[in-house]
Amino acid sequence: MKKILVVEDEEILRSLLQKRLSEEGYEVDVARDGLEGMEKIREKRPDVILLDIIMPNMDGFEMMEEMKKESISDIPIIVVSNSGQPVEIDRAQKLGARDWLVKTEFDPQEVVDKVAIQVGEHQNK
Repeated sequence: MKKILVVEDEEILRSLLQKRLSEEGYEVDVARDGLEGMEKIREKRPDVILLDIIMPNMDGFEMMEEMKKESISDIPIIVVSNSGQPVEIDRAQKLGARDWLVKTEFDPQEVVDKVAIQVGEHQNK
């Protein structure tokens, strides 16, 4: 079973992502901020990370920088962003993000599809 880590400080969105991905058969773990996210990454080595950028304690950019420092930047990251600003997306890609979602255009099926692509389970339907 593929493991997904959702690092998101907004409880409603975190719960929604966890529920939707669990329904698709993934083992889903959650973290409320980057510090908790880093602990879970070290502990569980997820297959994909859904990562918010703006969070307390350690934001998404700091988390990706920390992953690079610790040589654990091989885990696919899908950024979940409030803005989707090109400068933000560009920085995230430079830090290793493979894909992104904008919260205002949030579609649970799109999340499932993007995760499936990253874990190599995407079939053309």
